[in-house]
Amino acid sequence: MDSLLQFDEWLFSLLNGTFRADFFDAITPIWRNKYLWVPFYLFILAIVGINFRKQFLPFLLFAVLTITVADTISSKIIKPLVKRDRPCRAAHLETPAVVLVSCGGGHSFTSSHATNHFAIACFFLLTIGGIFRRTKGLFLVWAASISYGQVYVGVHYPLDVFTGGLIGSIIGIGLAYLYNLRWSLKMVDLDPIA
Repeated sequence: MDSLLQFDEWLFSLLNGTFRADFFDAITPIWRNKYLWVPFYLFILAIVGINFRKQFLPFLLFAVLTITVADTISSKIIKPLVKRDRPCRAAHLETPAVVLVSCGGGHSFTSSHATNHFAIACFFLLTIGGIFRRTKGLFLVWAASISYGQVYVGVHYPLDVFTGGLIGSIIGIGLAYLYNLRWSLKMVDLDPIA
């Protein structure tokens, strides 16, 4: 376990310290901000509301359930059990973290940003992905870029975001499966957006 944590800290020092660029220093704190993505969520809800009126309420409820389950598991269950300090508070690191945002409260493992974004990305991919046939993989790229941003700004280790992403993916896939059992969105008559 110690060797895994040492590797994690070494990788963190590369991603947070060595591989830096002014452009990413400016954009990453904004990119990972949850409020930036409110228009995106509203866009997704508008597409479902316009094209699938009967399924809108169940879709909304399952989307909210996906985020709620993901955030609860990460923030309320795993973090209090593991109690790993965030890198922005870790005095033992050979190279101190470059911190671009508030260090935040609570613990580091797992990253709730990663858990939540991968959960909703997988849910979207498996429920409305047919609307975005050629670009649906961008849901996962979006979640991965926000997760990487957590390491870049100095508030999480790579293992925090990897594990959070894995847990979030399982949650998103599971809830999409349950949703699709009853309310699968029929894409037959729709022209794909991209």
